[in-house]
Amino acid sequence: MAHGALLRQHSGDPEFASHVMHDYKKADLDPQTRGMLDFTAKLTKNPASMERSDVQALRELGLSDEQVLSTVLITCVFNFMTRLADGLGVEFPARNQEGIEAWLTGPATEQEWMLKQKA
Repeated sequence: MAHGALLRQHSGDPEFASHVMHDYKKADLDPQTRGMLDFTAKLTKNPASMERSDVQALRELGLSDEQVLSTVLITCVFNFMTRLADGLGVEFPARNQEGIEAWLTGPATEQEWMLKQKA
């Protein structure tokens, strides 16, 4: 939720940020951004399935080798920190949980796309 809040704050478009945060596949993204998110989702969910063609697909979208490396490193650090927190049983402070619940019961309810059932 912290990353989502940061994205909502800095994007200037809270609804777009929420789309990206909850289901980026429904967001209106340029091909390069969508490709990076597809790559990071695959690396996160099934790292053993990564192939050279996944990196090549990013290059074909116009990413430099440095940008590909940055994408991988950011994904790895995020996943590491999440697993570290989960493994140690880190919990959100009550004030953070209250903020999350307030958003989910307030502004989130005004976003129709979040309330629709998936087919």
